[in-house]
Amino acid sequence: MRHSKRYSSAATLIEPKTTYGLESAVEKLKAGATAKFDETAEVTFLLGIKASQVVVRGTCNLPNGTGKTVRILAFAKGGAISEAEEAGADFVGGEDLSKRIQDGWFEFDKVVATPDMMPVVGKLGKVLGPRGMMPSPKTGTVTKDIGQVISELKGGMVEFRSDKQGVIHSLFGKTSFESSALKENLTEIIRSVGERRPGDGVRGQYMRKVCIASTMGPGITLDAADVNEIMESTE
Repeated sequence: MRHSKRYSSAATLIEPKTTYGLESAVEKLKAGATAKFDETAEVTFLLGIKASQVVVRGTCNLPNGTGKTVRILAFAKGGAISEAEEAGADFVGGEDLSKRIQDGWFEFDKVVATPDMMPVVGKLGKVLGPRGMMPSPKTGTVTKDIGQVISELKGGMVEFRSDKQGVIHSLFGKTSFESSALKENLTEIIRSVGERRPGDGVRGQYMRKVCIASTMGPGITLDAADVNEIMESTE
């Protein structure tokens, strides 16, 4: 597979088969982010779970935000409508929004809903589910406190969910962030995924491998000792 000159140049910063502490990994990620746009900082977790039986999912409030503008669609009625609007939701409604989505409209990034709107939202499972946008009580996006959740999503909350291979992908900021801010965000999401270790369905080591990368850059594998230290701090 051929890579661009930019990618190949960034790859020279990474020693083959070498793992890096969080601080060093973040510095290399920033050094390798030379695209003309502000690249996203991404993290990938390879989990030692029985992926066909167990799903690891949840939310994480990144202390320094995501660096992205999040467009939020809220399904609400009654007093929850004004609560959602005041919290900054970009679109608020019910059946009207459901119909627009069924007609192919997806100009939003996150969907939240109050519990009494689930009969409406439930009809959208086949279109929102594959896009990772279906609201769920397990991720806190189906809630009576819709204003608070919208504020958190706008402020830097990210959702994560393991896929059929037991892998979680998430962003943790922008490469333009200060190194200290990226490290804080990365530490927090490692801690959050660690806290959701399932009681059953783990095979061997829970976090088998954790890598970070910029949008256009190579993967950087984190040192297992650093990752384990963060996880142990949650126990």
